[in-house]
Amino acid sequence: MTAAPFVSLSPRRAVALFLAFAFAYFLSTLIRAVTATLAPTLVQEFGLSAGDLGLLAGGYFFGFALTQLPLGAWLDRLGPKRVVLAFLSVAVLACVAFARASGFVELFAARVLCGVGVSACLMAPLTSYRRWYAPGAQMRASSWMLMTGALGMVASTLPVQWLLPVIGWRGLFLMLGVLLALSMALIAWQVPGEPVQADLPAVSTSAAAGYGAVWRDPYFRSLAPFGFVGYGGMVAIQTLWAAPWLVNVAGFTPVAASTAMFWLNVSMMLAFLLWGWVNPWLARKGLRAEQLMARGLPVHMALLLLMAFAGGDVGEFSGLVWTLYCVSGTVGTLAQPAIGMAFPPALAGRALSAFNLLIFSGVFAVQWGLGLLIDALRKLGWTAPAAYQGAMGVFAVCLLWTYVHLLRAKKR
Repeated sequence: MTAAPFVSLSPRRAVALFLAFAFAYFLSTLIRAVTATLAPTLVQEFGLSAGDLGLLAGGYFFGFALTQLPLGAWLDRLGPKRVVLAFLSVAVLACVAFARASGFVELFAARVLCGVGVSACLMAPLTSYRRWYAPGAQMRASSWMLMTGALGMVASTLPVQWLLPVIGWRGLFLMLGVLLALSMALIAWQVPGEPVQADLPAVSTSAAAGYGAVWRDPYFRSLAPFGFVGYGGMVAIQTLWAAPWLVNVAGFTPVAASTAMFWLNVSMMLAFLLWGWVNPWLARKGLRAEQLMARGLPVHMALLLLMAFAGGDVGEFSGLVWTLYCVSGTVGTLAQPAIGMAFPPALAGRALSAFNLLIFSGVFAVQWGLGLLIDALRKLGWTAPAAYQGAMGVFAVCLLWTYVHLLRAKKR
């Protein structure tokens, strides 16, 4: 497929566009990951089981996944700016609803709405970059958006832990609603209107036609299983299960676990910063995303197997191992911009949203699935550390299968 000419922006306008989108994405990932920090508080206040906690955290990703297919068509037809502003208005209301929840059902419903409301915060900018930035700049902007997201996850750890005694978790969500409204104002002010459509190829905006072309594409299908299990699973552990593991398996206090998660997310942020710098160089060298993934993912899988088999024996180094696991998994994030560039600009929104659907469906499945597995193993008489290790062992087998699929597809 050949790309259409890019609509040029002045350097100042390009930077302003990036920063406006980045602020909204920062807030969306803070909301995504904050459940891990709030887990002890919510468990105590609402009496949640591991399965309840996994379902509550996964509710965000369930809501996120629900919107991805229509979102892609809307991005291509209506443009990123209009779509993201409409979605963010839902996120503002969802934060208020979460802050006012009095039971698990209300928490879960508000959490699903949070996922719906912020579901355009990455797809809208990636679609914009596909239309307005040159190819090298797209890869860099994509990695730096993920770096911004990692900064949001950093903010969800110790900073949130420090704020909780001051404003409480309900006050925290009211504050997030206000900040989301501010991000809407910045996007409305700084993001330009749509590029000249005459410069874009004439591709049908029919959802059925567009997604049919996406799902049938061999390159998309080669990366799809990893998107669901590997990428989705890594996010599931980063945003929820690493912190309970540190408490229940490694014996960390909640504050020590939050500190470890703080440094994990700082490391992720630095990893994405580095990817942003080296991606243009890698592209010039002809190194494709699937080649880099094939080389880097064995380390990622080995670290997961270490945690599954060694468990509590890793002890005080558990935070470091989870950090290395997540950082090594960032090589898999290269798949997302690669998918966007594999399709023409008029299909980019649907291609990116289809892949994002796989990722966030995977996050929901792994977050809830691990919780259900842990509860089931505990009912069979396993200790908490053994139940966590058993659940991670099942996940490691699934991850190995996706890697084999990737290698076979790359060979073909």
